[in-house]
Amino acid sequence: MTDTQATHGVDTADLNEPRLIIETGVAARVAGIVGPVLTGLGMRLVRVKHTARDGGTLQIMAERPDGSMTIDDCEAVSRAISPVLDVEDPIASAYRLEISSPGIDRPLVRLTDFDRWSGHELKVEMAVPLDGRKRFRGILLGTEGGLALVRRPDAPAGEDPVSRLPVADIGDARLILTDDLITEALRRAKAAGRAMEDADDELADSALDDLADEAVEAPAAPVKPAKPLQPRKLTKPKADKSQSKPSARKAKGGNAKAKETH
Repeated sequence: MTDTQATHGVDTADLNEPRLIIETGVAARVAGIVGPVLTGLGMRLVRVKHTARDGGTLQIMAERPDGSMTIDDCEAVSRAISPVLDVEDPIASAYRLEISSPGIDRPLVRLTDFDRWSGHELKVEMAVPLDGRKRFRGILLGTEGGLALVRRPDAPAGEDPVSRLPVADIGDARLILTDDLITEALRRAKAAGRAMEDADDELADSALDDLADEAVEAPAAPVKPAKPLQPRKLTKPKADKSQSKPSARKAKGGNAKAKETH
């Protein structure tokens, strides 16, 4: 196994790509705790959110580097991070742990996210205003250096419609749910499912090959010769002179009747 595929067959460069849009406060402390655990599972953190909803909810959003996240993945993450959070205890009050995938209208937190979802509509809120403006909405055109390129439909005539937003200064960026986005997300999910099935098949085939290589034919156990049969002396059975008369028992019978109610 190579250094770039040291974790669950996933390129560690993809797993370790830093998030440029990060949390603050309690959520930041939780992110620092669960991030390494997710990496060990071959997944990566998308976002941590702590709210007062339902008496206190800690939402941890995660994904595989290809953007997929199954129910089984969510359950595996929950089992792995729950005991770690119990030990570290980053939140003083009670809370309900919620593990989820990013969803279709997902947040964009890494530079590659802005390239991967190029061509789709998004909305952005800047943590640091750009030219006195904090909110942007338009079509994502990918990245240029550390800048996210967004084509704004509301740009005045004569003004460059493409805004160049420093990703490190973005407070929140999220895709907008559209028919095109739904279609593309479903296509990618289906492709990721096929890729995982192919990977599972390859692992199974590899395991069978290993077993075949390691199998050693066991020598046949020696067969013991059967002992010759000894002749047996036959004896004539004595006749039973006792006789008994068969007894007959008279059974009482009755006609079955059905009662019908009108």
